[in-house]
Amino acid sequence: QVALVESGGGLVQAGGSLRLSCAASGRTLSTYAMGWFRQAPGKEREFVATISGSGVGTYYTDSVKGRFTISRDYAKNTVYLQMNSLKPGDTAIYYCARGATTWGTTTTSSYAYWGQGTQVTVSS
Repeated sequence: QVALVESGGGLVQAGGSLRLSCAASGRTLSTYAMGWFRQAPGKEREFVATISGSGVGTYYTDSVKGRFTISRDYAKNTVYLQMNSLKPGDTAIYYCARGATTWGTTTTSSYAYWGQGTQVTVSS
């Protein structure tokens, strides 16, 4: 079994930065892709970023390209999302998830385990 715990969310002004962390307990994450998703009030959960099991491949939704960076630390069994130049439109609950294979996708159904989420609020 895998448990994922996100942290690092909070309230920040537009233009500011936050770094989200997703720590895993149980089985190692090393061979699996990891993803970050977000869900704003009244909206469906949407893809943000993914990183492959090897850490070589990354992919981002267009709205965060150049501002967000996904990375992983195999020794700490942790995945990060560095968020810079935050905008009010980035306000959401952010979830990390472990993929079913080594390559990530943009669809929620491809991810087997989910964290409880961390709130990110960006004020204008």
